Amino acid sequence: MTWVGKWQNQYGSIVEIISEADGRIEGTFRTALADSGFYGQTVPIVGVHQGNCIGFSSVGSSAAGDRVVSYAGLLRDGKMETAWFVVSDKALVAAGEGEPATLKPLNWWRAVTTSIDTFERVM
Repeated sequence: MTWVGKWQNQYGSIVEIISEADGRIEGTFRTALADSGFYGQTVPIVGVHQGNCIGFSSVGSSAAGDRVVSYAGLLRDGKMETAWFVVSDKALVAAGEGEPATLKPLNWWRAVTTSIDTFERVM
């Protein structure tokens, strides 16, 4: 079994793993979701793997602030089933409807988003 290759999730986002040597993962991530803080960027990923278990992370920055994303998952039936966490430093906030938004630091409980994704090998 090899992790190297392109993996696409149910939304069209792509993880490309280019190296899995010595239990370490290297590659890139590009989201297909326009409402993601990583949209339009190809960001490097680094991580680890052992058997059917994998974990990798990346960092990014945009007009909406800094963020980090981490994935942890398992290979099951040829699919990479993952849980992910995004931690965002800031968000655009407006004082009221029609008011201009400015970047404001997020409280810890608002800074974390989590969900799951299923990636299938495309190459």
